[in-house]
Amino acid sequence: MQSDESGPSGPKGTECPSAAPEEKKPPSDGDTEAAKPQGISAVAVLWTFGKCLTALLPVYLAGYYRVSTSLLVFGLMVYTGWKHAREAKETRLRSAMQLLSNEQEYTSMKVSKSKRDLPAWVSFPDVEKVEWLNKVLQQVWPFVGQYLEKLLVETIAPSIRASSSHLQTLSFTKVDMGDKAMKVVGIKAHTENDKGQVLLDLYISYVGNVEINVEVKRYFCKAGVSGIQRHLRCIENLHLVMIFIRYPHYLPKLDINWTGLTNLLDIPGLNVMSDSMIMDAIASFLVLPNRLTVPLVPNLHVAQLRSPLPRGVVRIHLLEADNLAAKDSYIKGVMAGMSDPYALLRVGPQTFTSQHIDNTLSPKWGEMYEVIVHEVPGQELEVEVYDKDPDQDDFLGRTKLDLGIVKKSIAVDDWFTLKDARSGRVHLRLEWLALLPSTDRLEQILKRNESVTSKTADPPSSAILVVYLDKAEALPMKKGNKEPNPMVQLSVQDITRESRTCYTTINPEWEEAFTFFIQDPHKQDIDIQVKDVDRVQTLGSLTLPLSRLLSSADLSLDQWFQLDKAGPASRISIKAVLRVLWLDEEHISADVSSSLEAGLSKQRPQETSPHPSFATEGLLRIHLLAGQNLVPKDNLMGGIVKGKSDPYVQINIGGETFTSQVIKGNLNPTWNEMYEVVLTQLPGQELHMEVFDKDMDMKDDFMGSDVKSGRVHLVLEWVPTASESDRLDQVIQFHSRQSYQNKAVPSTGLLFVYVEQADGLPLKKSGKEPKVGAELSLGQTSHKTTVCDRTTSPQWNEAFHFLVRDPREDILVVKLSHSWTLPIGSLVVPVRDLLSEPQLVLDQWLHLDGASPASQILLRSELKVGELSVSVSVSVSVSVLLFLCISEVSADVIQEEEEESQSPPVVQPPHTSPDPSFATEGLLRIHLLEAQSLIAKDKLMGFKGKSDPYAKINVGEVILKSHVIKENLNPTWNEMYEVRSEGWEVYIVEVYDKDMDRDDFLGRFSISLEDVIQSQYTDQWYTLNEVKSGQVHLILEWVPTVSETDRLEKVLQLQSAQAYQNKAVPSAALLFVCVERAHSLPLKKSGKEPKAGAELVLGDTTYRTKVCERSRSPQWDEAFYFLIRDPKEEMLILKLSSGWDQPMGSLVLPVRELLSEPELVLDKWLQLDGAGPESEILLRAELKVGDRGELCTEANHTEHTQLSPFLLVGVLRIHLLEAQSLVAKDNLMGGMVKGKSDPYVKINIGGVAFKSHVIKENLNPTWNEMYEVRNILEIQFEAFDKDLDADDFLGRCVFSIRLNEVIRSQYTDQWYTLKDIKSGRVHLILEWVPTVSESVRLDQVLQLQSLQSYQNKSVPSAALLFVHLERAHSLPLKKSGKEPRAGAELVLGETTYRTKVCDRGVSPQWSESFYFQVRDPKHQMLIIKLSSAWDQPMGSLVVPVRDLLSEPQLILDQWFQLDGAALESQILLRAELKILASRMVDMISAGTLPCAASGCGSGNGQVKLSLSYASQEERLVVIVHACRGLLSQGKDGVDSYVSLMLLPDKSKATKKKTAVKKRDLNPEYNERFEYDLPVKETRFRRLSVSVKNNSSSFRSRDVLGQVSLRLNLHLHLLD
Repeated sequence: MQSDESGPSGPKGTECPSAAPEEKKPPSDGDTEAAKPQGISAVAVLWTFGKCLTALLPVYLAGYYRVSTSLLVFGLMVYTGWKHAREAKETRLRSAMQLLSNEQEYTSMKVSKSKRDLPAWVSFPDVEKVEWLNKVLQQVWPFVGQYLEKLLVETIAPSIRASSSHLQTLSFTKVDMGDKAMKVVGIKAHTENDKGQVLLDLYISYVGNVEINVEVKRYFCKAGVSGIQRHLRCIENLHLVMIFIRYPHYLPKLDINWTGLTNLLDIPGLNVMSDSMIMDAIASFLVLPNRLTVPLVPNLHVAQLRSPLPRGVVRIHLLEADNLAAKDSYIKGVMAGMSDPYALLRVGPQTFTSQHIDNTLSPKWGEMYEVIVHEVPGQELEVEVYDKDPDQDDFLGRTKLDLGIVKKSIAVDDWFTLKDARSGRVHLRLEWLALLPSTDRLEQILKRNESVTSKTADPPSSAILVVYLDKAEALPMKKGNKEPNPMVQLSVQDITRESRTCYTTINPEWEEAFTFFIQDPHKQDIDIQVKDVDRVQTLGSLTLPLSRLLSSADLSLDQWFQLDKAGPASRISIKAVLRVLWLDEEHISADVSSSLEAGLSKQRPQETSPHPSFATEGLLRIHLLAGQNLVPKDNLMGGIVKGKSDPYVQINIGGETFTSQVIKGNLNPTWNEMYEVVLTQLPGQELHMEVFDKDMDMKDDFMGSDVKSGRVHLVLEWVPTASESDRLDQVIQFHSRQSYQNKAVPSTGLLFVYVEQADGLPLKKSGKEPKVGAELSLGQTSHKTTVCDRTTSPQWNEAFHFLVRDPREDILVVKLSHSWTLPIGSLVVPVRDLLSEPQLVLDQWLHLDGASPASQILLRSELKVGELSVSVSVSVSVSVLLFLCISEVSADVIQEEEEESQSPPVVQPPHTSPDPSFATEGLLRIHLLEAQSLIAKDKLMGFKGKSDPYAKINVGEVILKSHVIKENLNPTWNEMYEVRSEGWEVYIVEVYDKDMDRDDFLGRFSISLEDVIQSQYTDQWYTLNEVKSGQVHLILEWVPTVSETDRLEKVLQLQSAQAYQNKAVPSAALLFVCVERAHSLPLKKSGKEPKAGAELVLGDTTYRTKVCERSRSPQWDEAFYFLIRDPKEEMLILKLSSGWDQPMGSLVLPVRELLSEPELVLDKWLQLDGAGPESEILLRAELKVGDRGELCTEANHTEHTQLSPFLLVGVLRIHLLEAQSLVAKDNLMGGMVKGKSDPYVKINIGGVAFKSHVIKENLNPTWNEMYEVRNILEIQFEAFDKDLDADDFLGRCVFSIRLNEVIRSQYTDQWYTLKDIKSGRVHLILEWVPTVSESVRLDQVLQLQSLQSYQNKSVPSAALLFVHLERAHSLPLKKSGKEPRAGAELVLGETTYRTKVCDRGVSPQWSESFYFQVRDPKHQMLIIKLSSAWDQPMGSLVVPVRDLLSEPQLILDQWFQLDGAALESQILLRAELKILASRMVDMISAGTLPCAASGCGSGNGQVKLSLSYASQEERLVVIVHACRGLLSQGKDGVDSYVSLMLLPDKSKATKKKTAVKKRDLNPEYNERFEYDLPVKETRFRRLSVSVKNNSSSFRSRDVLGQVSLRLNLHLHLLD
């Protein structure tokens, strides 16, 4: 027997010393030769001398080379360890052999003795002894040895020698199977499983004295085996058509004694590694589900019979362990420590290792594993627990469970005691998952799996997939026309399995089976790759969606599949079987001994159990109002002059003391203070009040005994509480109107907290259990529990109470610590969470933050909301002892009724009465575009420079200032300003030059507002006055307003299309507000009436009214206006205060509420928040929408406009082709030799910068690059010469885009001259690509995209994707329990946008829009990630763009389910796809696509072709029209012709050529060629077109240029 207690991978055998029966061996030939007369042999002497010299040689060499003696010591230690392990193994083998030899005698004696003690009718039917079979095996064993010797020597040895040139001298020098035969210990027959089979369960043991020696003479290497121990169990399955042997469910035990060179494998450390590798190799063949098949009938599906479907799947939940042994110690065992436990789970060859938990004897893993079960009963789950150590892990115990019990019970949840250990148990939950051949319960299983939690990375599986890999046919040949060595890689998600290799065949037969766990069959695929044995060359591939199996019968497919990326006849035979995993919860056995209730030894209470008196206290509110006729205690001038007193009061009640403030020199003081105390409703409680006179010395004078006069006015208020929150707002509002001199705020409720116990707390760093105490804090009040003795599950059972000012804001904080020094964990409970609980009670286990995941605390929080109270007004003597019976207060009420004078009611006007001119103004929008021919004011070293211009616009008292344009006499500003007409008639525009000291004047002009209003739209150049030259380009736009919402959407659309350099956003509307009056405002805290003023805030604009005289009903009658960017989002905030310091109330008015009002006007009294219930304000809010409908139509007819282009949706493509006649900036030899330039281009387009690549030494460079932009205002083009230091300037070109012209033509091809330089021009193509909502254009656009190539590797966009993100709802809460601050991140390709971060809420609203440039709508996808403040993920959504292609109008507008969030979490968005319809499709078809004059691509010229295909005649027609821009190789031009070849066929039949054109760089051919070509071959053929030089010599090139055309792509495009 063997023990595994030393570690998970280090088995040790128990030693049983015994003498080896070597004398019983039959004498071999070697032994006969050795039995010669002994004497002195010269060979023996020389051999002994040689061994001694070999042993001493390392010592001599070490001394000679001065090697450290530590190497010798290390070698000696290695040898000693190897020798010790070797001797131990030989001892174990000898013991086993001796035990085997005595086994028969011992067994017969034991059996005969036991039979004598039992009745005669007792038998052993379970496992039968087959001694007759062992006798047969003993007799046959010598012949088995002869057969194996012949097999090794004659068959295996030649195969090994032929496999490698290094092993050509290998031979088996000795093969002896010994005389110890294999024994069958027992046999058992099973016939209950299937009528068509018989199951024989065999227990086999082999402890042999086998000796096999191998020698490789070339390397003087000898190795061998001199003993083997092996114990295993296998099962023979006898079918009517086949016999196959199933190998054991567990790893067989194996012990090998190595000889010769393989003795190295017995070195300590290496022996464990070698044994584990050998065991793994054996397990891959000799452990279930492997089977040895013996077919009896031909043409059987061997793979299915060898690997049938499993019996089921067991889901193992490794939950926790308890009371494990402590293996770690400190200071050499003086101090006992803990353990770092982990678990090792094994079912046959399936092994799982849990994570290790540091410093604990009660680990909580919470992990989940799934294992495949092939045979039940029979297979067992083995769980071993170890302590993780740096060296060798310590064994903590093991347990085993037959999985047949799990199948019978369906679910097992129990604590299992660990064996081979002093203490410890492990908590497991096992579930039997049956295999269903239908999808009826699949959706139910997927939904249930979402609720299964585990700390392991793999989610629970919903199905298993069994793939039977049969064979393949007609695989492609390897390079060099060699037959491949095919193998198969099967992948499902990130799991990959490999088949065996079939050598040198194109028709391999694998006959193997593979099993995969499937999480969701709807979404997963199986990928099959047939590869050569080197894993580099792919012979074919196949992707099979698992959703295809869901619609097939019996969830299986058995057929031939065509392989992709292989030959046309390549195919593979596969059978795929899917089975759904079902947990039958309805039939779980109730009387299983492993139920959860019976297994748990410590059941935690789910609720607290406080004392019945918990949360029965009430609140007494004490109002100390005033005193009268107090005795004077202060005397002046030695008592000659009678003084006064400085009184204060002390009140003692319920163990608490309250002290009032001191009133200086007053015998009739007024305190107006309030105190609160929590009391029980028990009779006999007393309130003790004392009055003192404050003195300067140590002792204050007492004013309460034996005094002549004095009394104090108190109001005692008992506040009843209720477990309802209905009147909470009313109570808070009532308390907000009360003020006291001691700044006390009345409590709105009482919070009672009962702390019962905690569980699963972490240990200290030293490994000891903590001494835990809890500190509870709410506001400025703190309470502490007692400190418990050392434990991780402390128990307090203590109650506390807190005064709650505002339940919506206050927070309870619970902090746990060790002896108040070492923090252990904390808990935050917002009091507002109790408002949503039944009876305002929260009683449960809560997780602790900052502790271990299993740390929890059990507490009860109960909120009692105070109601409007009952008061008792009493006047008592100065020194008084009041005995209070709280329960009788309501019966003895002495109400102090104050009669208030009834003033006649004030009639408030229902509406405002603003001035008739209110809300009649319009809006003037000024577009400052550009200037020309400004005066140069800056001078450099006496030379004329430039200017840094900016503009100032004076509109009444408003001054608008543009940004500064550096060093430019023709600046472009493109800025917009908005002002409201306020009675002024003229405004002035001035231009200045920005300087360090005083700015220089560049001119001014004035404009009449009346002219602008009459024309409503003016686009004009204005000449600057008082200067020599200069003009300014302005667009003046008068925007009238209307009270209609119909125009709003159009105005907002126009607004989003415009962009300005100063980031200005055009206003969509004007909001006019008239604040008239307010009434019933609250008094100040001092009791005085307020001096009310109102502050109005909207966005960044703030106004203040005047401050009225003291009154609770102020009247302002003031009007204001605001510019509104988005009426749907912005809101007006109005704050009232007394003298701008004490708030009196506020009002929030969303502007969108006016959109639903008649004529967009809201005129009424509105309730003020944070004031009295009767406090209201009267105002009028009127919204005026900017009316620009006619404006946009007229703007299209103006000469220059910046507005209309942005109303269209599309993309401007800028093709940078080439340049000519650039200036040479590089000089050679100090300027003596004129060089060239290395030009590159910088392009600035609407704030976006592009840079081309550098063309070396070329004054006529060709770039052929493309750029795409959307927001276009102007293009600034600059050319530079690339140098090592500063780049030289080669010219610039600045021009504003006349986008109307580009849109009308959709295509502009033009040369632009460079300015500020002697010479040079640039060739550009401006292409406006409009969008269409038609998916039929997509394939044509994608084909055009594949035809175009650019030097900067840019790919033209195929479409634009517009995304409007509206809102989300039901998002999950954060881990802390708080609502998230949700933001959304949108990703498509390399483009990423982020929305704003919303305030806390589970239903955020963004209403933001974005756009993306889409290269390939069929493959790209939009990813939306939601998170809380960009740190905690809240869910995600993946929208493939191809889904929009099947939608009407290519629009998807709906609610989407979020992945990784709650089931009800959804997001509302609109995705709209716009296909870019480029004109280049038609230009390429017509052959008129322009390019650089010097050629495109490589710069060798162009060739014009026409391709057509006659479908009926199956004929391809190619017309060669002409060439242009050919590259000359001499002075006289070239003699060119065009050669055509239809690849891949290079025969003469496919080669055609035109006539030769002499000395012409732009030849015309106009020749027609025809090819007979079937339709099915067009997908494989390519047309190669070459332009060649007929007069080329060996010094010049034959081919001038070449192009290759794929026929299937171009013919489809031309059709």
